[in-house]
Amino acid sequence: MPDAAIALRTPALDRVEQVGVVSLCAMAGVLQFSIAAAQTLLAVSVLCWLVLLISGREHFEAPRFLWPLIAYGAWTLVSAAFSPDLRHSLMECKQLVLFLIVPITYSFVRGNRGLTLMTVVLTFAAISAALGIFEYAILHYDDLHRRVQGTLGHYMTYSGLLMLVIGVALARVLFGKRERTWAALVMPALVVAVALTFTRTAVVGACAAAALLLTLKDFRLLAALPVVAALFVVFAPGKVNARVASIFDMNDPTNRDRIAMIHEGGHMIAAHPIVGVGPNMVQPLYAQYRDPEAVEKVNPHLHDVPLQIAAERGLPALAIWLSFVVMLLVDLARRFRAGDQRFLAAAALAAVTAMLAAGFFENNFGDSEFLMLFLVIVTVPFAAEHAVAA
Repeated sequence: MPDAAIALRTPALDRVEQVGVVSLCAMAGVLQFSIAAAQTLLAVSVLCWLVLLISGREHFEAPRFLWPLIAYGAWTLVSAAFSPDLRHSLMECKQLVLFLIVPITYSFVRGNRGLTLMTVVLTFAAISAALGIFEYAILHYDDLHRRVQGTLGHYMTYSGLLMLVIGVALARVLFGKRERTWAALVMPALVVAVALTFTRTAVVGACAAAALLLTLKDFRLLAALPVVAALFVVFAPGKVNARVASIFDMNDPTNRDRIAMIHEGGHMIAAHPIVGVGPNMVQPLYAQYRDPEAVEKVNPHLHDVPLQIAAERGLPALAIWLSFVVMLLVDLARRFRAGDQRFLAAAALAAVTAMLAAGFFENNFGDSEFLMLFLVIVTVPFAAEHAVAA
């Protein structure tokens, strides 16, 4: 530890750091139940972090993937400035504050704290999954009109968070050095809860993450996936099986509507290739660009992360976001190959894979709850390495 940091190790600042660490870990867990509570805990973490920065105890440091995120945020503000409704677009820009999660996690989640945080996330997810199963079995949240969503506001958010945690659990089982049993016990409940939401995008993302992790461990383990799929078909409720099978049905109304959204997004990009139609403006302008083959009269977004970014914020924003994804994957792969804390790196790689796979069919990167947990998971491996270097 640097001499200056040692000199600033006062009891008061130690307590500030402890509060910051606890509130951040609690945020990652509580997020799966209440966005309001999670945002409050995040605000506490931000305040503690700022105190440590101002005092000189900490210096601003972050993984290099933060810089494309900052550039992405800057271009978002440029796009908002050209929006036909500046006020409406600036409301979406508030989400950019969540990028602070990266340097805060990098500062607070050091050494074994990352393992502790992941255990907190898994534990809260287990409770959330149990609640979802209860909703399905007892409260009859068992069709497309009344879907399992835990205590969150939407089933897509609920399933997206569980999708991320499935990757964490499987990574711990395959690459963890301790607490693998708890992860193995939790994972079946997570998988069942995701299936019961009838959310196909989360199923696709979870399968992609599982395929990646099994490949990283031993390519031959991929043979287990068909077995799991067969067991799913045998034991899953008929409604769930039918919903999953609808992924391949081109006559399914939601599939047809997603194809129409590709055309609508293309029209928006063609009309505004540099700055897009403006953040948060897809829904207000939807009727103007609506494809004749579209099923729904209006949609809140285009159900595709790259398409949504390009349509809202322009092709430069998409290029910046893609550079963020590539840089993140490259750096995580290097940390995984290094052999230190492979579980954390594997969990982060699974999170990116799940986000990308599901993100071709859902705007998960634009979901605040999903983005918060995603940024924590992908930053933790860098924070652990940072602690060793310090």
